[in-house]
Amino acid sequence: QVQLVESGGGLVQPGGSLRLSCAASRSIASISTMGWYRQAPGKQRELVATVARGGSTNYADSVKGRFTISRDSAKNTVYLQMNSLKPEDTALYYCGAQVPPFGERYWGQGTQVTVSS
Repeated sequence: QVQLVESGGGLVQPGGSLRLSCAASRSIASISTMGWYRQAPGKQRELVATVARGGSTNYADSVKGRFTISRDSAKNTVYLQMNSLKPEDTALYYCGAQVPPFGERYWGQGTQVTVSS
């Protein structure tokens, strides 16, 4: 069991930046993969970025070069640095954690990111 709490969402203009935070209730060293997902109105939830326990990362093609996922193990927190934001990045962003040995997934409540002028 792991609780995840997201923060950092908000309203930004195109080209702006936000940093999302996901605080976990346990050591993220015990979590195989943590990541960010998003769901826009009328669309299914999609992967944005993940970071594995060993440090490897994975990004959706749509955010490569603009978003960076990182971990701070001391704070049990995963971040998503979002730069050069576009209106199409507007979505509810969820933090997810996948836990060994069966890959059970836990979700945060989501934080809204709106990119608009």
